[in-house]
Amino acid sequence: MIGVRFTCQPGCTSCCDLQGFVYLSEEDLVRAAGFLGLDPAEFENRYVYRTRRLIRLRKPAGRQCHFLIDGGCSIHQAKPTQCRLFPFWPELLESARAWERTARRCPGIGKGNLIQIGTAHETASEMKRAYPSMYEE
Repeated sequence: MIGVRFTCQPGCTSCCDLQGFVYLSEEDLVRAAGFLGLDPAEFENRYVYRTRRLIRLRKPAGRQCHFLIDGGCSIHQAKPTQCRLFPFWPELLESARAWERTARRCPGIGKGNLIQIGTAHETASEMKRAYPSMYEE
């Protein structure tokens, strides 16, 4: 790939409905808690599942995310790194096939200005910094 095109589409929440988990860095947790006016421990108690290596949002029954409401993300200004960077994730940029598969579900892929692949990879590197245990080699 030389470059990719992507721009979020107004009113779209397709990425929020993808199967999977929303992972958090410690910074994501603190930022979201503060946005909601909660102590980080209280936010974690209500919304977070923690393993030895990863932190992720719990899924509410029948939905992908507690914070997805009609019209979008209720914590948009403090949303997790994973959400903020979508679709610029290393695993999507490193595989044309994965990018194309995601494009079938994301109406913003293929739209907007051309983003040089180096710039896209630089953006994706933030995922590796935020979630190092997911990208250990």
